[in-house]
Amino acid sequence: MATSGAPPRSGDLALIVGGGPGISASCARLFSANGIKVAIAARNPDKPVLLALKESLGVALYGCDASNPADVDALFRKVETDLGAPTLVVHNIDGRVAGVFRKTITELEPAMVLGTITNAAFSAFLVGQQAARVMVQNQPDANGVRGTFIITNASAALKGFPASSAFAMACQAKTGLAQSMARELMPQGVHVVNVPIDAAIGWTQDDGSRAHRLAGTTVDDNMADPDRIAEVYLQLHRQHRSTWAFEVALRPWVEKW
Repeated sequence: MATSGAPPRSGDLALIVGGGPGISASCARLFSANGIKVAIAARNPDKPVLLALKESLGVALYGCDASNPADVDALFRKVETDLGAPTLVVHNIDGRVAGVFRKTITELEPAMVLGTITNAAFSAFLVGQQAARVMVQNQPDANGVRGTFIITNASAALKGFPASSAFAMACQAKTGLAQSMARELMPQGVHVVNVPIDAAIGWTQDDGSRAHRLAGTTVDDNMADPDRIAEVYLQLHRQHRSTWAFEVALRPWVEKW
């Protein structure tokens, strides 16, 4: 369903880095419905959900390890050649490595910590760097905007939980990156937004229910709905520059915070 707001510019192109069945898939569907061309990059672009989006919506798929500088540089240059310069880039990578979840400070292996920071924060830097390179050269739209860069973040961006130090480091690093980028790029017409999602995200399953792999099935909207998150992302992309939001924290109505 299309949403209200300013119409997309001619040639509006969204690049979503970190493809999966949740926020990325919801963004792809909503952006496409609103006239925005969509490309998705993932380490494994052959995931069934991504292939279905390619088949049904014509979404362009690219393989990319977003923690690898050469991969990210090649991704942006390939997208520019194939589709044009992105006007909306979403970094949608959690980044936690296997085994790091719920490890106390004394249990954590240094390699797990480094891997999580690399996958989450360093990849956000690499994607943000390339997004900035491209967007500052875009022609401004009627609102004077050259592009939008959105970082999907998490509860740990706002609060470091017990047994979550590696993830908290990574998420708060993404917040610092976004703050610095916003102060540097907003005066140049590039909207930078940090979006901490303070919730489990329950996406629609084959049976129509919404569920999270660890938190179970959604009951009475107690989890964030990725379709609703996508609506926020689209609205952020369309915000007038006189009232740009830098940080939008999203949480369900029953979430304790």
